[in-house]
Amino acid sequence: MLVVVAGLSACSIIDANMANCETDYHIDYELRLVTNITTELQTELASHIEMSPTATALHNQLRDIFTDHAHDVDLSFYDVMEDSTRLHHERHIMDATQSSYTLYIPIRKYLHVAIANIDDNHEVFLEADERCHTARLVQPVRDTVESHSTGVFTARLPMDIKQGVDQKFDVKLYMANCASALVLDTLGSHFKDIRVYASGFATGLNLADSTYRFDYTPIVRSKQVAVAGEEAPLCFTMVTFPSREVEDTKSTIDSDDPFVSETAENPIWRYKVYTTLADGTVTETVLGVKLPLRAGQFKLIRAKVQPDGSVVPKEPYVGASVTLDWNEGTSWDVDV
Repeated sequence: MLVVVAGLSACSIIDANMANCETDYHIDYELRLVTNITTELQTELASHIEMSPTATALHNQLRDIFTDHAHDVDLSFYDVMEDSTRLHHERHIMDATQSSYTLYIPIRKYLHVAIANIDDNHEVFLEADERCHTARLVQPVRDTVESHSTGVFTARLPMDIKQGVDQKFDVKLYMANCASALVLDTLGSHFKDIRVYASGFATGLNLADSTYRFDYTPIVRSKQVAVAGEEAPLCFTMVTFPSREVEDTKSTIDSDDPFVSETAENPIWRYKVYTTLADGTVTETVLGVKLPLRAGQFKLIRAKVQPDGSVVPKEPYVGASVTLDWNEGTSWDVDV
C-alpha cells in the first residue's frame, strides 16, 4: 500500500504570501494492485509438480511489475472551469510504500491526475500533459516495441477544494498495464531457434477518462525467461497495455472479479511464434486468443512445439494458424 498525505493550504488565490494559511486538507494516495497472477500461476502451473520451476521463474520475472511499490509519482492538478490547463505539477521520488509531503495550491475545483512508476519505463511516457483532455501515456511509434519494464499505475479524481471546510480526499492508483506468458513444451521437437512476438494491444492511455488508445498496430517483442532444469519448457513473457475488449476499451476497476470475461467469436490479440528448423526453414504459428487481456491481469498460455515447428495450444480459447516454410515476405515485417 502506498499512502501519501498531502496538506493543501486553505488559501485564496490572491493570498500570495500564504501567511494566513492554517487549515490543512489531506490527500491519501493508495497504490491498488488488483491482479490474478498468483491464481493464474497456481491454476495453470503450480498444480503440476514438474511445472513448479516455471511458476517460480515467472513469478520472479514479474514480481517488480505486479508490485505495490512506487518508485516515482507524478501529480498534476488541472483546471476544470475553463480550458483544462494544468495549474499545478509536482514530481517526487518515493522509493517506498509510504511517504508524506505537503502541497500548496489555490482553493478551486481541479481534476487531479496521478501517475506512478514511469521514470524507469523507457517504453511508456507522458505526452501532451499540459492539458487534461490531451494528457496521455503513450509508447514510441515503431513497428516493433519492447515489453514495458515497470508496472504503471494511474488515478484521476475530481477535487473541489473549499475554504473553511474540513476535507479529505482518497486517491487510489490502479495498474494501467498487464502481462502475459507463453510456455512452450519442446520435448521431442528439434529446432535451431524460436522467436515470439505478439500484437493486438493498446498503444496508449487517455488520462482524463481512462480509455485506451489503439492508434496503430505495433509488434511486441517478448523476453525469454530462464527456467531451471534440463527438460524445462521455454518461457516467454511480455508486459503491455491491455488488449481490446469485446465491446469497449474502458478499464474495469470496480468489479470484485475484473478478469472474468466471455470468450469472443474472433481472436482479440495474438502471439506469433517463428520456429527455425535444422534445415533452416521457418514455421510460423499464429496463436489467436479469444479472451481480452485487461489492466492488472496476467494471462498464461501453454502450447506444444511439434517436430515440424508448428505450435499447438493447450487452451480451449486459443486457436492456431500454421504456415510451413514461411518467409518474411508473407507476413509481418518483424524488426529484429
